[in-house]
Amino acid sequence: MDEHQQPASNSQQSLRRQFVLFASNFFKHPKMLGSIIPSSPFLVRRMLGHVDWERTRVLVEYGPGIGTFTREILRQMHPDAVLLVIETNKDFVEYINSAYADPRMQVVHGSAADIQRVLGERGLGAVDYVIAGIPFSTLPAAMRESILDATRQVISPDGTFLLYQFSPNILPALRKTFSKVTREFEPMNFLPAHFYRCSP
Repeated sequence: MDEHQQPASNSQQSLRRQFVLFASNFFKHPKMLGSIIPSSPFLVRRMLGHVDWERTRVLVEYGPGIGTFTREILRQMHPDAVLLVIETNKDFVEYINSAYADPRMQVVHGSAADIQRVLGERGLGAVDYVIAGIPFSTLPAAMRESILDATRQVISPDGTFLLYQFSPNILPALRKTFSKVTREFEPMNFLPAHFYRCSP
């Protein structure tokens, strides 16, 4: 090594590992990720800014990928809160478990459609917030409806389903399933994202 050359910092190595993992899985499963680049800090702040951290005790995240939202959720959530993470991709499950070890987090390798069963098995009650970025527009219609219906069932009466999508095609299904749906737009993301807040 050249005497002027500095070894990569741990944070640089971590970012490189995250990008390689995310990009390689995008090429293997493009319909499950939707974008080759993880969510921007702008999108993360916009979505999580709607969470009432003080009162929240049960959060669920669908499809965390490399944990862009997971990291911030764990940083802000109450010491007594529980974060249940559901991910279908085994590579991401292993990464989340190793990178964000936290006793408040439970990681499940499975489908969001099974959220009611997963919560029951863990003795968790109604959910305060479900946070998701899985690309609903690329899912089979039956699977999309199953996840949305199950999500509505598990959210507490004053809870919220927060999700972002790169396509507005999900809006009719959201309005059919939830009593109230509001929409925002975050241009500072690759790709620009539609952001929805849904009440049961």
